[in-house]
Amino acid sequence: MFCASAAKFLIMNRKIIHIDMDAFFAAVEQRDNPELKGKPVIVGGPPNSRGVVATCSYEARQYGIHSAMPSSRASKLCPHGIFVKPRFHAYKTASNQIHEIFNQYTNIIEPLSLDEAYLDVTEVDLCQGSATLIAKDIRQKIFKETKLTASAGVSYNKFLAKVASDINKPNGQFVIKPEDGERFVASLPIGKFYGIGRVTEAKMHALGIQTGADLKAWPLEKMQQVFGKSAGYFYSIARGVDERPVGVHRERKSLGSEHTFQKDISDTNEMQAYLELLAEEVLGNLRQKDLLAHTITLKVKYADFQQITRSKTFEGPVHDLDLIKQVIPVLLHDTEIEDKPVRLLGFSCSNFIKNQAYNECVQLELFTD
Repeated sequence: MFCASAAKFLIMNRKIIHIDMDAFFAAVEQRDNPELKGKPVIVGGPPNSRGVVATCSYEARQYGIHSAMPSSRASKLCPHGIFVKPRFHAYKTASNQIHEIFNQYTNIIEPLSLDEAYLDVTEVDLCQGSATLIAKDIRQKIFKETKLTASAGVSYNKFLAKVASDINKPNGQFVIKPEDGERFVASLPIGKFYGIGRVTEAKMHALGIQTGADLKAWPLEKMQQVFGKSAGYFYSIARGVDERPVGVHRERKSLGSEHTFQKDISDTNEMQAYLELLAEEVLGNLRQKDLLAHTITLKVKYADFQQITRSKTFEGPVHDLDLIKQVIPVLLHDTEIEDKPVRLLGFSCSNFIKNQAYNECVQLELFTD
């Protein structure tokens, strides 16, 4: 009993920060090209292509544009929008600067993408040991060194920190203290819950679940009957509970990128186009690390939280984006995307070889021949 109580005390007294850069890709473009400041910038495929929006500036979001939207639709919503091709090398450079700042405060860091991460600062003595002051200091340092703004959520678990980082965007932060967590969740609309997509939100609304308080009123057994594997997660977060630790990945066996959509998507063309964007980003990161990969993997998380991966391993290392674009639809075809909406897509590479070592092998084979 004592051990369980002690564990609960430790979990409730963690200090976790979620840092989320504001419209990151678009912000980098506006920073590097002052003529774009204050204008609706749309980063992604050109409007006359089957490409999608990777992200857009806050000026463009006022027209209803969001990530994963077809570029052609974004162009109709905002005819004067300025479309910019992604420059993943520039975003990676800025991301590296930001992560160097994180490392000045803690080594317990869980990157989610180029532009967001969780930080556990429970044992950090800087800024008087205040997670609120640490988050503010990090955001100020990011702006000073990169001229980019970040928003932050501060709480005792990852779920609440993630939700909190959206509340005062852009360039703000929000704190949810342990004594306020359950009360905060009770008044939170279901659509604002991280992990509840459009399909699940509609299903909950049909069942009379509008807020966290409504969700909390459901017994676990009833949740399991209706929501299946997701029931345990819903039951916990309705009570402000999330015991997941901030995960630190020591050894990199794969390199990838993923995106959770604000609303679940069902259009296979949008999925393919977004995966191509992710693939281009990952290949750029591999080139920076002088790596080649033999295996590519697609990750798909459906609206019901079921998650699958589909992989292909090549005889030789793959570094041709056009080849990957041909394989993506083949791997997607082996999923249930035709029948189930998707809330997350990911693309990763693994089974690495150093580019220099591969070139030496090729030269040796030619010499032997």
